[in-house]
Formats: sequence, structure tokens, C-alpha cells
Amino acid sequence: QVTLVESGGGLVQPGGSLTLSCAASGGTISSYAMGWVRQAPGKERDFVAGINRSVFATHYGDSVKERFTIFRHPDNNTVTLRMTSLRSEDTATYYCGTSTSTLPMRVASFQSWGQGTQVTVSS
Repeated sequence: QVTLVESGGGLVQPGGSLTLSCAASGGTISSYAMGWVRQAPGKERDFVAGINRSVFATHYGDSVKERFTIFRHPDNNTVTLRMTSLRSEDTATYYCGTSTSTLPMRVASFQSWGQGTQVTVSS
């Protein structure tokens, strides 16, 4: 079972950028489709982005399209999420997950998660 550890969260001003990283251990990310979801206080988890295992196809939630980009880096067994033009509504805990789906497109696509990293967008 692969273990995921997210990092890179923090406080950023509206309009700013941030890159989250998800490091995998105990297994290789090449064995899984990967992705990110987020959860704001008092709300359900929300799908953010997914990337497939072999050909790097991606899928994004409607609220982050054109602003967020997911990458996978097989050489160092990590997945990153580049976030730009951040808004206050992007404030949430962000979780990296593994998926046996061909291309994750929803929260239910994921089977395991990391512990999350907090992103706060505020002036």
C-alpha cells in the first residue's frame, strides 16, 4: 500500500500562486492514476484534478479549470498541483489520492489518501 504525504500548503493572497506536492513511498505512482481533492470546513470533499497512469491525460473540476494544473513526476515519485489565480473560495485542506480508475473524475474515484495540506487564500 502506497503512503502519500502532501506538502506545500500555506497562506497566500488572492490572485497568488502556490504549488502543492504529493510524495509517494512504499510503492510507485506509475501503478496508479492520481489526483487531488479538497475539503473546506463544513463542506463535503470536492474533486479538483486527476491524471491517468500512462499517457498523462488530465481532468479538472469546473471551478479550477484554466487555473490549476496537475503533473506527475515518475523520476521522483511525486505528483504536483500548480495553483494560480487563487481565490478565497479555494481555501481548503487539499488531499492527494491514488485511484484504480483509468482517469479520476470524482471523489469516489479514489481509494486512498494522504493526510492533507492546508491552503488559505486571504488578504
